[in-house]
Amino acid sequence: MPESGTSRTMEASAEAVWSLLADFGNIEAWWPKDGKIRIEEVRVEGNGIGTVRHIKNVGVESPVSERLDYLDPAAMTWMLSIVGQRPAGITAYVAIGQLTPLTPNRCRVDYRCYVTTEPGKEQRIEDVLRYTWTIMFDGLEAAAKA
Repeated sequence: MPESGTSRTMEASAEAVWSLLADFGNIEAWWPKDGKIRIEEVRVEGNGIGTVRHIKNVGVESPVSERLDYLDPAAMTWMLSIVGQRPAGITAYVAIGQLTPLTPNRCRVDYRCYVTTEPGKEQRIEDVLRYTWTIMFDGLEAAAKA
């Protein structure tokens, strides 16, 4: 499963969604408070490119540590990677996202990841990632519309 991704049209302005994404350490501002994946706490190291957000989810022993590797406000593009201890089954993860304005109150987010997994875990990881991205997009859209 070297590459996977998804796209979604959101009923929110690209600028509103971008402001949430660009505030990399503040994922709790837009991640849904209910559901199967809930954030317990976030610890942030650094500022700007190279910032690492350590996301501790409810019921999960180890945090997921995401590093901001690239941020281009003009192109509304960002890149992150999971560093340190990765979630079970994932051996490497890099994601690239881009927002495209469609109308003043609609945008499309394109999100692609390059991920390697332990042998035999490809489909399970793909399913978990797609589920997680749905939650991510739901939270971003709701927060940007609020």
